[in-house]
Amino acid sequence: MAKLYYRFGQMNASKSIQLLTVAHNYEEQGKRVTLFTPAIDKRYGHGRIASRVGIAKDAMVVDDDTNLFDIVASQRPDCVLVDEVQFLRAYHVQQLARVVDELNIAVIMYGLLKDYRNQFFEGSQAAILWADQIEEIKTICADPNCNRKATMILKLKDGTPVYDGEQIEVGGNDLYRSVCRRHYFHPNLEDLTAD
Repeated sequence: MAKLYYRFGQMNASKSIQLLTVAHNYEEQGKRVTLFTPAIDKRYGHGRIASRVGIAKDAMVVDDDTNLFDIVASQRPDCVLVDEVQFLRAYHVQQLARVVDELNIAVIMYGLLKDYRNQFFEGSQAAILWADQIEEIKTICADPNCNRKATMILKLKDGTPVYDGEQIEVGGNDLYRSVCRRHYFHPNLEDLTAD
């Protein structure tokens, strides 16, 4: 029986490479996968899922009026993989739940859980509420002198921590660091901003 999976982790936790590995494994067995990525994330090109290790794959772009259920129903893949689910709308996650329940197709969603303000994203909150199975992909604090698990995202603007403002500003290591709670509140800025 198919399930709706939510695999979350901090930035640099290997979410995208895991998604791409799952896609490869399905395709290696002659099975079809449908990949989705939100329209807002254009860091690696429009409609492109990429890992920081250099592996990438094309995906269907999801914007506000995309109906994921209808797309999957017309394609009938063996598995659906979603990158950066935190940027999707709650109704997109509900459509993915329908894919599992009505089409019996497994869906695996990958993404962040919380933003730099320690608040849920709309898509991640919906994923928590609707998923059959929730799995954490762990990584360690970006502070080079710390071995704690990263549980927070620290936003840095011009080397200064930012704790409030607009929820979504797409960026990578140039803007965000995955840190433990201690370094979220008391970052070693010299260590975190060194190149």
